[in-house]
Amino acid sequence: MSERLELADGGYLAFARRPGRSPTVLFLPGYRSDMAGTKATFLDHLCARTGLACVRFDYRGHGASSGRFEEGTIGRWLEDALAIVDRVTQGPLVLVGSSMGGWIALLLARARRERVRALLLVAPAPDFTERLVWQRLDAPTRTRLLQEGIVYLPSDYGEPYAFTRALIEEARRHLWLEGESELPCPVHILHGRCDRDVAFTLSLELAAKLRAPHLCVELVGDGDHRLSRPQDLARLESALLRLAAEAS
Repeated sequence: MSERLELADGGYLAFARRPGRSPTVLFLPGYRSDMAGTKATFLDHLCARTGLACVRFDYRGHGASSGRFEEGTIGRWLEDALAIVDRVTQGPLVLVGSSMGGWIALLLARARRERVRALLLVAPAPDFTERLVWQRLDAPTRTRLLQEGIVYLPSDYGEPYAFTRALIEEARRHLWLEGESELPCPVHILHGRCDRDVAFTLSLELAAKLRAPHLCVELVGDGDHRLSRPQDLARLESALLRLAAEAS
């Protein structure tokens, strides 16, 4: 059963929480994904089996939350994650970020260093707006984006993905890979070598620039971007339970 977190602007965030022991597992979905996805529901069931507390939510413009997707930015979705952390969760947290959610998780861990005890990043896509969208657009498409404010690019997952000028430009305030960074908690990265959306080399670059007490990059030889096969979910479970044990 989902709940609503009312926001000051009149909107709301849809979320689902499962009571349990500390630390709380907080799932951060990817771009145009939501809390009903395969990895999110798998984590919820895993927490039910192991007694861990779990919170899932939808960013504004995603899933059951209010707002238009096209109005979203990295900063706006980070605000959503902060609202969930500050008003829905208590105590230590283990963040599980998928794709764009991995970028949000990194930013959230930096903003709430005293609460976040571990990060599990699944095919993380930090700076994807710059590295994987803007820098790959040809000149005519860039011009159209700047003039019209939005472009639609083909997707392997159904309808074309919308990318707005506001998303690209606002994201430059939150770029992570511009220099070295430090986090006080363990970080475990899972990434498929056959990921066609976010190359695994991005995770290697992230790891090279990230200082953390414990840092592990686990490459899945035949894994794709979603990492949602049973064998991928087994890796996710193993990493999460280890991080949760350390965090507790």
